[in-house]
Amino acid sequence: MPRPWKTRLALPCVAFGLLLLAWELLARFAGWSTDVFPGPLKVFASMGELIANGTLLKHTVASLFRVTLGFYLAVLGGIPLGIMLGRWQNARLLINPMIQFLRPISPLAWIPLAMLWFGIGDKPAVFLIFLSSFFPIVVSTTATVSAINPIYFQVGANFNFTRWEMITRVIVPAMIPGTITALRISVTIAWLVVVAAEMIAVQSGLGYLILDSRNALRMDYVMDGMIVIGLIGLLLDYFMRRLGRIESAGWHN
Repeated sequence: MPRPWKTRLALPCVAFGLLLLAWELLARFAGWSTDVFPGPLKVFASMGELIANGTLLKHTVASLFRVTLGFYLAVLGGIPLGIMLGRWQNARLLINPMIQFLRPISPLAWIPLAMLWFGIGDKPAVFLIFLSSFFPIVVSTTATVSAINPIYFQVGANFNFTRWEMITRVIVPAMIPGTITALRISVTIAWLVVVAAEMIAVQSGLGYLILDSRNALRMDYVMDGMIVIGLIGLLLDYFMRRLGRIESAGWHN
């Protein structure tokens, strides 16, 4: 039986409250300087400063822009390629070995090349986000499409479906659940990668804010950046979970 919404809301609030309490106690009694390990009151006060002067908004927007652009480029390239690999065996035999060779390489390993190719700015970060999202999307889409029962394609052929109709009326409805799961994983990875990339290849974004604040010995600003990263990651995951509830009625009835 589903829990009431009040209970589902209260339990996470209790957990976060206990976390804040433990954090404050550690900051007060662990013996560290508040400059090294600031408590939540100091961190939230400094977050108010960053919000008031627009710094936090500027860096957050920069990170979200890079993630959005890189992720959507990966979707636009990965899903069509995955459909092609899943549907046509010759294409899979030709391209899949290269995909499997490149896929295990960490996106962060591409940072030196990305900086050499694209210089300093948004482009290397977007490229790294694209790589981090592209391969999971391709692999998941390929597996989902190749697992579709052949009888559905036979039915489509009996109705004289064109290739486009076969994709839109057979393949896409069948691949939605698996693809949404892949997108949820990919957007989380993309969010992790952009923060790392911003510490090296750009001069804006939450990753840059954290690195610059560390160099200035402002650990409260560092924690502000970490909190915003966690909150946005939580919101992205929630959005993707909601999107994952989309189902094709024709395939689940």
